[in-house]
Amino acid sequence: MPIEFGPEYVRRLAPYQAGKPISEVAREFGLDEAGIVKLASNENPLGMPESARKAMLAAVSDIGRYPDANGFVLKKAISAKYDVPEDWITLGNGSNDILELAAHAFVQPHESVVYSEYSFAVYALATQGVGARAIVVPSVHYGHDLGAMARAIESDTRLIFIANPNNPTGTFVPAAEIEKFLVAVPPEVVVVLDEAYNEYLAPQLQYESVAWVRQYPNLLVSRTMSKAYGLAGLRVGFAIAQPGLTDLLNRIRQPFNVNSLAQAAAVAALNDKQFLHESAQMNAAGYVQLTEAFDAMGIEYVPSFGNFVLMRAGNDDAAGSRVNLALLKLGVIVRPVSNYGLPQWLRISIGLPEENTAFLNALKKALAE
Repeated sequence: MPIEFGPEYVRRLAPYQAGKPISEVAREFGLDEAGIVKLASNENPLGMPESARKAMLAAVSDIGRYPDANGFVLKKAISAKYDVPEDWITLGNGSNDILELAAHAFVQPHESVVYSEYSFAVYALATQGVGARAIVVPSVHYGHDLGAMARAIESDTRLIFIANPNNPTGTFVPAAEIEKFLVAVPPEVVVVLDEAYNEYLAPQLQYESVAWVRQYPNLLVSRTMSKAYGLAGLRVGFAIAQPGLTDLLNRIRQPFNVNSLAQAAAVAALNDKQFLHESAQMNAAGYVQLTEAFDAMGIEYVPSFGNFVLMRAGNDDAAGSRVNLALLKLGVIVRPVSNYGLPQWLRISIGLPEENTAFLNALKKALAE
């Protein structure tokens, strides 16, 4: 018998499935990289803002030194933008890092974590990675049922994850429902409000979750700069919470988890209001382009509030993988979501107008097959 290393709950972990990179698809199917369209990872199709690019290049001259372990300048920028003290901020290597830190800081083995069916895959990975027990609450219309989640809390529950808007389904919970939920949660249970796609919300849906952080010491708001800010490859995320939570997160956070180039680019991007506006406008137009085409083609989709759309590829459980393979052969990368329990569906990131058109043309061919 071979020796088994590590705890059993780690051995049972299924690694996170990232979207296929363009280079891998080109190699696998013998395609020209220049002709491949990637709409799989919810990246900003505009790329990074020019302001961030210039700041990053300026920071290269000092790359031989370690980054600022405490991220003083970046925390100062976040503090100014959200009007919170700097000791309310935790920096992460992307918001995934924040989610993992929360699980490690607040949950012990065999305690429980609550999250919704069809919510971000990292919640399950973070829970299992600390040997905790998952309480997965059935969704309603592919979104969070906060009333049921509140009722699901048990005496050993230590953490709750809420994604708003939710990935991969794109659903959104209005502010009033979240506030009602926060009132119902016991004060010793930490609530992580994961707002990775917040910047894509229409103005009338925007709410200021930081105001809730001031009111609820058990609330942690997680944000990322990988989506609307266009810094996916640099990996920058942050959390805002009262010091009772941030102190614990920073005790276990790796001291150099956000590198020098990422910190410099993030400071610039945070202050680039024009780029953020252009990103939101392009995303809104792309959403209309995709969903109007889906309507015309008779394709079912979940109304989305993020920068992606979940569409049904067919009615059998092989539909998602079948249509995905056909799209790959045509040089279009989208995201299968069978690992979320949605084998009939595909998640489509919203791209540039011409990328959306290329996808829709390929989709018609793939479905015809």
